[in-house]
Amino acid sequence: MSTAQSTCLTVQVPLNIRRQPGRKTVVTPEKVAGPTIPTPAAQTRGDPALVKALARAFRYQRMLNDGQYVSIIEMAEAERLDRGYVGRLLQLTLLAPEIVEAILNGCQPAGLRLADLLEPIGTDWQGHRLLAGT
Repeated sequence: MSTAQSTCLTVQVPLNIRRQPGRKTVVTPEKVAGPTIPTPAAQTRGDPALVKALARAFRYQRMLNDGQYVSIIEMAEAERLDRGYVGRLLQLTLLAPEIVEAILNGCQPAGLRLADLLEPIGTDWQGHRLLAGT
């Protein structure tokens, strides 16, 4: 008759956490003894303001789609934001996919600003491409 023994496994990962304005960054040492585990890159080279706006826009759209909020007005009140701003952010979800990808990869034109994308731009993807210069 054997008895079950509990085993405890401790994994130590050497890392430092550096604080930058508005974010925390995990910095791993250059060379670590032991097997290397490939991890997907979590950083983006994109403009932080554009990337953050896109992330918020898609998050807000998902919240509406999931029925968490029934209207932009209700969501804006809950998030303590201006209804007009939330509406302008939501239009970012209608951008042409290659523009969203270019922004996330940091390949957008140098002059493209968030203020440009928050202007009414319609749903014509060709017009989006002209606006973004892609």
